[in-house]
Amino acid sequence: MSKILIVGNVTKDVYLRLDNRQNNFETDQNDIKWLDLAFDGSTHKYYNRVSIYGGASISLEVMKRFGIDAKIAGTDADFIDGQFVAKDAETVYRYILCQDRHVSYLSPSSYKQTEWRIPEEDGEWLYIDRSANLSPEVTEEILLYLDAHRTVKFALFVGKYSNVNAMHMRKLIDRADLVIADMKLNYNVENLVMITPHHIEYANARVRWQLEDRVDLMTHLSSHLTIGASVLGAIILGKSANETLLLASTNIERSILSASSNLSTLEEEITDDYYRIEKHIPKEKLMNEVETNAKKLVATGKGILAADESGGSIHRKFETMNIPDDEQHRRDYRNIFFTTPELEKYVNGVILFDETARQQSDDGRDFVTYLSSKGIIPGIKVDQGLEAFEGSDEKWTKGLDGLPTRLTEYYQMGARFAKWRAAFEITDHSPSDMAIRKNAEILAEYALDCQNAGIVPIVEPEVVYDGDYPIEKNIECTSKILDALFEELKNKNVNLRGCILKVNMILAGKRYHTQSTPAEVGKATADVLKAHVPAELAGVVFLSGGQSVTQATENLQEITNNGPFPWPVTFSYARALQDPALNAWKGDNANADAARAGFHERLVANCEALIKK
Repeated sequence: MSKILIVGNVTKDVYLRLDNRQNNFETDQNDIKWLDLAFDGSTHKYYNRVSIYGGASISLEVMKRFGIDAKIAGTDADFIDGQFVAKDAETVYRYILCQDRHVSYLSPSSYKQTEWRIPEEDGEWLYIDRSANLSPEVTEEILLYLDAHRTVKFALFVGKYSNVNAMHMRKLIDRADLVIADMKLNYNVENLVMITPHHIEYANARVRWQLEDRVDLMTHLSSHLTIGASVLGAIILGKSANETLLLASTNIERSILSASSNLSTLEEEITDDYYRIEKHIPKEKLMNEVETNAKKLVATGKGILAADESGGSIHRKFETMNIPDDEQHRRDYRNIFFTTPELEKYVNGVILFDETARQQSDDGRDFVTYLSSKGIIPGIKVDQGLEAFEGSDEKWTKGLDGLPTRLTEYYQMGARFAKWRAAFEITDHSPSDMAIRKNAEILAEYALDCQNAGIVPIVEPEVVYDGDYPIEKNIECTSKILDALFEELKNKNVNLRGCILKVNMILAGKRYHTQSTPAEVGKATADVLKAHVPAELAGVVFLSGGQSVTQATENLQEITNNGPFPWPVTFSYARALQDPALNAWKGDNANADAARAGFHERLVANCEALIKK
């Protein structure tokens, strides 16, 4: 058994799940909820109190469950018979307050400095874990110890809030045999284990991990400590990079607040789990692929077909025409568009719904493979629909939970771009700054996840056409939305050269008493985009958004006439391309050729509208 000395702080984490009374919470200018602890005689209720040891105790428990002899420096605390035993005087108390899915932490204002004592006997490893709060003086003492004991290997966990630019931290990083980090390091580090919100990366391997909505309130504090200790323990035991990451990801996904898993249990579980190992592609190569595909998607003279209607949307389409809404009819409907002769002359890409991506064409190939064989890039809708904000009629878009895992699967299936829609309705009180900001943050997080998976993100902030508002109001709202979106994309370090904007045209609402002319739409849309969309963006594509088939084409022509633009401009239509085909097909495959003819006519008309006249 290897001897490991862990340097860190033992914490006592007290979890309080609070009730949902809104008057207990205040929301600041950043839309963060804070608990109002005013002592005014009112009662603040909580339920489900859980008190556990955290911090360095988690690292100790993981090591012991891996069969490794370990202890924490500066304390007599130990893990015995499945229980952590410590004197409360040696612990730091921290309170974790939970309301719905929101978590806040109450930590000591003066955090305990981590103590260091020269060990009585050398171990094989010294591990400074994420909970350590090291002063420069203690750091120097540790470095002197390591210099004097060259046989002792050194592992360091660089936490999210570590001051990595401080001299004493740089010295530790430079000296470490293994660095584990859950924050970006601005310089090269050999033998690095990187923990991101969705992946663990080490050597040439990468494995997904996720907590989803854990009812036991597992937080990033305890989860990252568990991952770090599991990785180090596996490396000490001589596991391969693949086995190491699978053990770590499985351990955190199987853990609960009060216990991680034994090594033998984990080893049994990972034998059938190798599908989660992802081939590590250098980030530069991955981003080059994303940029290249983004350029192909907006190549001159062609558009993008949106065939990604959700189950509810296509049900409404079929219901109006008495077409059975079953899987076969949905397949036959999409098959009409994909098998239209010379489709590749008019579209660069097709956005699919999850069900469609798994269905087969007439020749037995799945639709993704079929479209790829024609030189058309397959894409996928990855958002999961709209949900109202609490206490509001404004909406946000679901689907971030588990998104990296889904993106990895779609990439392996052959999809190379994705789409995510956020919807904004114009009323007397909306869209609010809160709704704009929240949806922009979600779109940016989605876009970053896409690029990390090698997939081009199409970000779609749509001002809904079905409203009662003048064109001037649309100009104001779309401008504000685009400003917020590109600010968030920049904050997330999304590569705009590998990102496409799908946006509404600027026109008066469908129920407004005076409708916008194509000339008005063309000029207003061009002016807004030129003023609010960065020049480095890969391209802009327009949604038809409930316009008639001829209206969408005429407006597109006028936008083209108001060019040139600093980026390629094209269309990404659903209804404006499909409605004539649907009206001809009527659910009967005997009408498929007539449906294809109607679809082909709209393809030609819209591609011609991309030519300035």
